[in-house]
Parts: sequence; C-alpha cells; structure tokens
Amino acid sequence: MNRREFLRTSAASAFFLGLGARKMFAATAVDAPGNSVPWVTLNNGVKMPRLGLGTMTLRGDLGVRCVADALSLGYRLIDTAMIYDNEASVGEGVRQSGVRREELFITSKLWKADMGYENAKRGFQTSIDKLKVDYLDLYLIHRPNGGDWKGSWRAMEELHHEGRIRAIGMSNADFAQMDDLISNFEVKPAVHQIETHAFFQEGSAYDYLKQHGVQMEAWSPFAEGRHGLFASDSLAAIARKHGKTVAQVCLRWHFQRGIVVIPRSSQKAHIAENLNIFDFSLDETDLASIRPLDLNTTQFPEWS
Repeated sequence: MNRREFLRTSAASAFFLGLGARKMFAATAVDAPGNSVPWVTLNNGVKMPRLGLGTMTLRGDLGVRCVADALSLGYRLIDTAMIYDNEASVGEGVRQSGVRREELFITSKLWKADMGYENAKRGFQTSIDKLKVDYLDLYLIHRPNGGDWKGSWRAMEELHHEGRIRAIGMSNADFAQMDDLISNFEVKPAVHQIETHAFFQEGSAYDYLKQHGVQMEAWSPFAEGRHGLFASDSLAAIARKHGKTVAQVCLRWHFQRGIVVIPRSSQKAHIAENLNIFDFSLDETDLASIRPLDLNTTQFPEWS
C-alpha cells in the first residue's frame, strides 16, 4: 500500500488523525527553500547528488511534468532506464526545465536484452538518442542475471574512457559478480543500485560496498508502501517526534547511512516533501527503533 492508498482507507483515517494528518504523511507546500541536496564524491572523483527522482512508470506527459517539476524544486539527479520506456519523456522534462545539462546527473541502465559487447554499445546509443544528450553521468547494468554481462562491462569501460559515460556501475548484482568486477576489470564499479529500505536493510551489502568504496544507492526506498510501511507504528512515532512524515523519516534514515536515494512520485507536493529531509536528524533512539523492522527479505519477489 502506498501513502496515498493508506490515507484513503477508513481504518487509516482514525490513525492518521491521531498522529496529525498534515505533518505525518503529506507535504503542506510544494516549495523546498533552503534544502540544497548534498553531493557525494564517487570512487572515480565524479560527484553525485545524494537524493534524486526515480522515474519508473512515469511515462509520456506525466514523465515530462514530473521531471520538470523536480528540477524546478532543486533536484539534480534523475534516474531512468531503457526498460522504463520513458527516456524520451525524461529528456523532454530536462529540456523544459531550462536547467543546464552540466548541472545535472542523469542515470540510465542497460537492460538484459542488450547484454554483450556490441549490444551494449547499441543500447547505450539508443538511450542517449532518446534522452537527446551527449553523455550520461552514470550507466548501470540493470539486471546482470543472464547473457554476456562481462562483455557489456567491457563496452561500458570503453565508453567511460571516451568520456561518454562519467561513471559506470551495477544494479541488482550479487556478491560474486561484484567481486569479479572489482578484481578482474580495469574500471571499478562506482555505484551499486539495489533494493533497500527499512524492511530490507541489506546490512551485508552495506558493509561490503563500504569496504570496497562502491556507492550504495537505494531503489524503492519506501518499498512502494508494501508490508504496510506507511502504517508502521515505529516509523510513525519517529515522524511525530520530529514533526516530519514517514516518507521523510525513511529518506533521512538512508541519508544518514550514506546511501543515495531515488524516490519516485507523480505528485509535486510529494516530490517537494521528499526533498525536505536536511533540516533534522535521527538520533540513536530513532535508529534503534528502525533496526528491528528489518525482515531480511525482498519485498519484491517478482524481481527475484
């Protein structure tokens, strides 16, 4: 259940009102003044915003509007992928925003159908043609669970050396694949984008990536509201304590762990809400309350 679905349920209404509806779950304004997103330096020296907009399912005019809205509010990281079928919309949103390309950090991803050296070169060219950009800031192998992903990596290394990709990385790789890349290839992954949220905290991956200097990035940092994330008593109590929303608590938790986050929303108020996480901190009591929420299992079995 996502946060909007949660608020529509009658059972949730009493809970919601008891916690203070406006503060707990929804932004009161779309402005995000004074909340400039910090950047992190990747292992190759490239700087990456620590919070951005995820765009899966944001297609057509909706995708254009959401990207333009996010950039108008101060976002500079936009994450897309070939399989999202929205790279053209993302590119148009960037152009409509008026923000200079050099101020942005644009990520796209290579899908399984384009695995292999030559296929990866073509897949990359298709993505930048749709986006109408000359280069990508980050290009990831989306799901290296089939095909010649090593050939894809070699192609991406070449594109990186040519300056057409500023950083390369993985998404949803396993430890053996990461070990292989780190040990046997010239260019080390700069980023690993994986599922992680309060219900799947991925402590082993967190420690591994930190040890090897690879930036951890969270897709679906709210678990799409699955397992009742937005109705969690623990998260709600922390949100009430800080006068924030459950979504903001979740994003702040990632931020304090050093994880880059790319929450998706189609609502400008929620896009702004997700940006307002830099004026408070979770204390040790808050963090201790979140640790037991870990179910240590994916909330997206359909992707396994």
